[in-house]
Amino acid sequence: MFDRPLDCLIAEHELSPDRVVREVCAVRPAQLAVLLESLPPADAAWLRAQGFAAKSGELVKMPGEAGVASAILGLGDAGEGPQGPYAFGGLAMALAGPSEAGEADAATPDHAAGRPVWRLALPVDVAVNDAVLGFCLGAYRFDRLRASKSVPALLAVPAGAESGAAVARATWLARDLINMPANLLGPSELADTAVHTMRAFGAEARIVTGEALARDYPAIEAVGAGSARPPRVVVANWRGSKATDGAPLLSLVGKGVCFDSGGYDIKSSAGMLRMKKDMGGAAIMLALARLVMDHDLPVRLALRLGCVENSISGSAMRPSDVLSTRRGLSVEVGNTDAEGRLVLSDLLAEASDESPDLLVDAATLTGAARVALGPDLPALFSNDDKVAQAIIDAGLTAHDPVWRLPLWDGYNEWLSSPVADLNNVSSRPMAGAIVASLFLQRFVARSVRWAHIDTYAWNDHVRPGRPEGGEALGLRAIFQALLPILNL
Repeated sequence: MFDRPLDCLIAEHELSPDRVVREVCAVRPAQLAVLLESLPPADAAWLRAQGFAAKSGELVKMPGEAGVASAILGLGDAGEGPQGPYAFGGLAMALAGPSEAGEADAATPDHAAGRPVWRLALPVDVAVNDAVLGFCLGAYRFDRLRASKSVPALLAVPAGAESGAAVARATWLARDLINMPANLLGPSELADTAVHTMRAFGAEARIVTGEALARDYPAIEAVGAGSARPPRVVVANWRGSKATDGAPLLSLVGKGVCFDSGGYDIKSSAGMLRMKKDMGGAAIMLALARLVMDHDLPVRLALRLGCVENSISGSAMRPSDVLSTRRGLSVEVGNTDAEGRLVLSDLLAEASDESPDLLVDAATLTGAARVALGPDLPALFSNDDKVAQAIIDAGLTAHDPVWRLPLWDGYNEWLSSPVADLNNVSSRPMAGAIVASLFLQRFVARSVRWAHIDTYAWNDHVRPGRPEGGEALGLRAIFQALLPILNL
């Protein structure tokens, strides 16, 4: 099961009256003096002895008669260290530990038995949803394939934290999918997960395969032809409980290449090591759809995922092949390792023909975007300045930044082909992310507001709330931007 519950949270009403609940108090340097004055003299002396200065991420456990009685978390000054939810990203594991005897009882949920429970005390300038989200992001671990399991502390969920928990659960879903090895998550498994997740919220969802896929999504069929695991296309539709027939139509599209060998233009061995994450765009768009449904936004939602594997065989597409697309444009294959844009082309064409109020796609599309922006900044492309600015602003607010790159029309001619309507790669070794986006734009109706996210979908190293591995980069930025873009 990929869409798993958050086993690091427990609702307040699930706690028995005699359950020990410790408090972790978050404090900024300017508030430290007041805190020290409010503490019993022995506790204040202990905190001073630890040299606690309320720096960002600084944590001190306060002793008590039965062991640890409470904890103090430093938040630092504005701009110092991890901010927003990440300021709480180290808590779940740092506060984990053996519980004291007698804390578990018959009324305790199974996942909470014998584990220490903590409650947050926050300063007025900290949103409870940010704190809960950060706690959960730090509690995440991908250990389903390991015999040994790490167990985080439990956080008693306060009222008003439902949104933070929902964002965390969607993020866990995306992370789990991206982290899963390709032998255990192929096109079929990814498609099944998407359908299961969507139907759980009452969506209509179907999987397109075989002759229907070859007819309606010829470029996706060509990409998947080299694999023994046939491609799948997921098409799902959902409507919020308050959405009318005239409600905004939000259309989401994701690249779900479950493993990318590069095809005949084969990647190096080092280049293949992380290619299980090449379905990261599909994982993030599925997570975004889950967020929209979990919040019951008053929209009509359409989701399309191209689930496929780019492999090598006698039936695989070759360099110089000319492919058909749903839009009717012919594409010369200049490079078989530029398969993601082929997958998206059919899906974008179908989605934009429905005239959505907003069309968003996400893909781990180009190494060029990573060269330009590094691993933490997804590249944003959009044909609408207001849409782009809304996503940029939301990303800054949500501590999930993106960076806009231009859809520079002057490079369109670089996609020309002598034998087809266009090539899938540029004739010049420059501006790779821009050219890839220009390719995608050919399949989007001009009247449709469109945003494309070229994301890395991965954390290269461990930071508070950001374990190494799959990551839903861009998820919170896009979700938070939906309200102003769609006037919700």
